[in-house]
This record gives sequence, C-alpha cells and structure tokens, in this order.
Amino acid sequence: MEVRANNKVLIIVPCGLSKIWDKNPNAGPTFAKDAYKGSPFKLNRQYAERFGTKWIILSAKYGFILPDYEIPGPYEVTFNRKSSNPVSREVLCTQVKDQGLELFPIIVGLGGKEYRLAIADAFQGLSVELNFPFAGLPIGKAMQATKKACEFGFGKAIQLS
Repeated sequence: MEVRANNKVLIIVPCGLSKIWDKNPNAGPTFAKDAYKGSPFKLNRQYAERFGTKWIILSAKYGFILPDYEIPGPYEVTFNRKSSNPVSREVLCTQVKDQGLELFPIIVGLGGKEYRLAIADAFQGLSVELNFPFAGLPIGKAMQATKKACEFGFGKAIQLS
C-alpha cells in the first residue's frame, strides 16, 4: 500500500541518544523536537514532517510525546537496555488512548527493533494499519532509505506494506 498525502498518517519518530545537554549541559528545559541532536533523529524528523499528517516522538523515558513537549533535562533511558527502566507497555497503551493516537488509520513507526516492538505493543488489537518501512535494515541503510524517501517521495523510494 502506498501512502498518499490525503491519508491521515501518524509518524512515530524514536528519540535519540545524542541530546542537547551533551554539548550544552546548561541548556535547561528544551522542547523535544530540539532536544535530540543526532543524525538519525534529524533525518527521521524530516521524513515525519514531509509525510505525516502528525508526528510524535517515542521517548523511552516519557513515552509518546509531542514535538513541543518540554523535556526538563538530560536523561539516559533506552528500550535497548531494560536496566535503564524504559516506559512500560501499560503506560504506552494508556497514552495511545489518552492522546487519540488510535484515531489515525495509518501509523508509521521509525527506529530500531526495540522501538518498533514498543510501538507494535502499544497499538496491539487496535484498528490501525501499522507500517515499519525500514524494518530490518541496519542503521546506515535505514538512514539512506529515509534520505531517499525524503528526496524523491514515498512512491519512488519506498512502499509501505
């Protein structure tokens, strides 16, 4: 299935390891869209802004957050390391309902395996179409594919299935 601009598409962008406080420890509270500084986040954000009706960030600490959600300061939580205490499946499921995310017929999830699993768990059993267009690609290849999609558009670079 190819996603077209007239569909209601929610794109979920994973948070990133590199954050503003790494280079500027005194940055203070920062909007989520400006807090993550790594290349994968920036590229995924560009993709989301181009193709999504709406986009949100999946933070391993805070769950599903809007781009203008204010993050109070640095943190090191990841779905890749359970000992860092990432947000629970229950919290994510509650956020999906509370934020009306299940109202989007098409959900596009970006990011690595653990983030895709968290997204799939959060939307399990709901009447949405989940798409993970770059699933299974190593980070470098996923970034290349994302960049091509941004440059050439959905239809020429990828098809969501």
